[in-house]
Amino acid sequence: MKLFRQGQGSGKTGIKICGLTCPGEAAACAAAGADAIGVVFYPESPRHVSLARAREITDAVDRRAAVIGVFVNEPFEVIMTTVTQCGLDGAQLHGRESPGLVESLCKENLFVIKAVFANVEPLLTSASIYDPTAYLVEAGGGKLPGGNADRWGWQSAAGIDTRHPVILAGGLSPENVQEAMHATTPSAVDVSSGVESEPGRKNMDRVIQFIAAVRDFDARRHNRRLK
Repeated sequence: MKLFRQGQGSGKTGIKICGLTCPGEAAACAAAGADAIGVVFYPESPRHVSLARAREITDAVDRRAAVIGVFVNEPFEVIMTTVTQCGLDGAQLHGRESPGLVESLCKENLFVIKAVFANVEPLLTSASIYDPTAYLVEAGGGKLPGGNADRWGWQSAAGIDTRHPVILAGGLSPENVQEAMHATTPSAVDVSSGVESEPGRKNMDRVIQFIAAVRDFDARRHNRRLK
């Protein structure tokens, strides 16, 4: 899947821009170089989108980036119906989903991301009970599932089970993403509020700055390896 296609053999970190609510902004993020777009199906989130809007976002992206649906404690049938209706490439599970659900979704040839957290269940230390395509790691413990824009001890993610790629999230921004990448060396990074003008609306200047910061870090890391 495109989220990690760049990273495989190229030394480039995958970039996921999450919480898109506007098709035009999703298309702009993909054009700017994002590898994946996230759409949220959690009703309590200010970034929640309808099935119809999610389909518009998928159509606007037009396969230039993967489109990942973000779910919280939804059953298999609901997730698969949403995937089919919206044309999603994968599912991000951001609650207390079971290892069995992760396995079932992987069998559907989806890119399955399982979130694990520093402060709430499922903890970083329990990552090995899951067998997803990739892990997403962040702090957890706020009003909503996820990072809640909080900066946290990113270095805690460095020791996670490494059988699968790790996506780093939580409090990232153009200003600090290089610091976070230095602390963890993730396979991908995930940003939402750090590039927003308001919840669900992306500031494209900040999106471009974020992508540029990630690519600059990748280039400098590559050059150090050549020396």
